Amino acid sequence: MNRFWLKSYPAGVPADIDASRLRTIRELIETTCAAHADRVAYVQMGTEVTYREIDRLSRAFGAWLQLAGFKKGDRIAIMLPNTLQYPIALFGALRVGLVVVNTNPLYTATELEHQLCDSGATAILVLENFAHVVQAVLPRTKLKHVLVTAAGDFLAFPKSWIVNFVVRRVRRQVKPWKIEGATDFKAALAKGQQGQLAPVPINPQDLAFLQYTGGTTGVAKGAMLSHANICANVLQSQAWVGQSFETANGVLITPIPLYHIFALTANCFLFARMGWTNILIINPRDFRSVIADMKKHPFAFISGVNTLFNALLHTPGFETIDFSSLKITLGGGMAVQEAVAKRWQEATGGHVLTQAWGLTETSPAACINPPLAQFNGSIGLPISSTEIAIKDDAGKDLGIGEVGEICVRGPQVMLGYWNRPDETAKVMLPEGWLRTGDIGRMDEAGFVYIEDRKKDMILVSGFNVYPNEVEAVAAQHPGILEAAAVAQPDEHSGEVVALFVVRKDPALTERDVIEFCRKSLAGYKTPKHVYFRNELPKSNVGKILRKALREELAKEPARVSA
Repeated sequence: MNRFWLKSYPAGVPADIDASRLRTIRELIETTCAAHADRVAYVQMGTEVTYREIDRLSRAFGAWLQLAGFKKGDRIAIMLPNTLQYPIALFGALRVGLVVVNTNPLYTATELEHQLCDSGATAILVLENFAHVVQAVLPRTKLKHVLVTAAGDFLAFPKSWIVNFVVRRVRRQVKPWKIEGATDFKAALAKGQQGQLAPVPINPQDLAFLQYTGGTTGVAKGAMLSHANICANVLQSQAWVGQSFETANGVLITPIPLYHIFALTANCFLFARMGWTNILIINPRDFRSVIADMKKHPFAFISGVNTLFNALLHTPGFETIDFSSLKITLGGGMAVQEAVAKRWQEATGGHVLTQAWGLTETSPAACINPPLAQFNGSIGLPISSTEIAIKDDAGKDLGIGEVGEICVRGPQVMLGYWNRPDETAKVMLPEGWLRTGDIGRMDEAGFVYIEDRKKDMILVSGFNVYPNEVEAVAAQHPGILEAAAVAQPDEHSGEVVALFVVRKDPALTERDVIEFCRKSLAGYKTPKHVYFRNELPKSNVGKILRKALREELAKEPARVSA
């Protein structure tokens, strides 16, 4: 394939990575902890943990798993927010060859049961706040061991006692639960420290993660990500940004949950490899607390989604943050809107909000913009050892500028979906190409532009309308805080554009919004209906859930404008 985009690569970025430099995640963990032993690895609520301590504690957890009878290939679910316990458990499980099933702590019992049963997980580590959900599904799963931990367990005293008291007694965030035989996570580590970590052969193609995806479009599927997949993506990302980040003792802010593939590969593995200090944000929706951490820890990197950056910009205190150390702000997970990128650059003293793109099935990075390039609306260039093709529904390649489905080929592409050969066949084309479900185009320089998700496209009288375009225009209105465009059935044109809006200006009317959009959009793209809401439904990382809005329209069409 003619990789013409290579001519647009920043100086020093290789066309391909050398996969032999990093073969397994265990190698990444152990070499990182040895090379950066005395550096601070993670900070949570003022408590610091060094790479030496992470090595010791994760080794202890791995030893406990072996003492408890776990073998290579067994699945363990980790149901934690961004706490110090997460990297300890993650690294420990991977060091002994277990397969990690990252689990959203906010799952309902139905969602949790599906993921545990589908993955065949035989162990779970859960924050006590969510132990009652595990209790509810336990009899219908294959779980043999339930480990429980508290939010403050790994914080320095007296903060550990204070946090646990507030969570349990003041805020009452821990519902009653009773799981016979449950193991305290700290007790497991203490027992593991008395044992030895037995060697386990781990190969690059061995499974490392069942990373579940697709829950908003149907039954969630487990993307099988190997050690080689994750290691390749770490090397690819490091090759892309390495020259910008050759800084000892760098600091990054992590508001995205580490169990999400975006933060897992980038914030957790990539920056650990480089020996950085990771500031863990346990609740990214507490924007004042996020800003407090940003002020306390001068940082060089922060990642997030468009809605997070937009919310921070509108939170009092943001203007007092020192951005002098900032090198890269990385947006992913959803489209970064031009209006938000512009406001971010102005508010941070000229720092660009860089956009990247990928998906769970690509571990996740596939395209990244040059780190210091001005915002151009694209999702960037295909990264090293990665090919991008724009194809039609028949799998035929389209030309420069033509719109079709973005397809990816590279060493970071998943092995397939766990126990779902039918679903795997739907997305995997011959010769290793992955259908992503994203609609886009590529320009003559190799930059890729996303129009929208295939499933979110609105069809108005036979014309395609991409919600991203409508939302980007609406976001420029000074009275709009957030907006989401979805399809609403219409007897005349099949579908019309419906826009859900969170107002910044309480006086804003439906007519104001429609007239504003009409100035920049063709008639068929202009919203036909505008619905005001106090907030929009979002995923665990803050991505707006258009599917939930479409379902709202379908269920109660007469009440949506209330």
